[in-house]
Amino acid sequence: MSWPLAVVLIVMMIVIGKVMAAKYRAQGGIITDRKGNQHWIGPGAGSIDTEDRVQTQREVEELRERIKTLEKIATDGHSLDAVETRRISAEIEALRDRKDELDDQHKG
Repeated sequence: MSWPLAVVLIVMMIVIGKVMAAKYRAQGGIITDRKGNQHWIGPGAGSIDTEDRVQTQREVEELRERIKTLEKIATDGHSLDAVETRRISAEIEALRDRKDELDDQHKG
């Protein structure tokens, strides 16, 4: 056997080994990105994603309900609650103005 043939056979064995390793990793759910970092995307990772997806969906539904409530509050300006809210807001602003006046008197 000549030495060039030996080099070719050694390179071929290394390449076949790398290809087989990549195949088995991919079957096991491990992929490698362009930078050489390995990421788990296998069956175990999918179940975690499913649980996260269910929790996220639940949170989205809760937030939609809250938005509906806030829209109702914002658009319902003529109800008794809205009148009460405006009255309380006016009282708060009056107290703030009064506090500012007292602070100005004490400073001056």
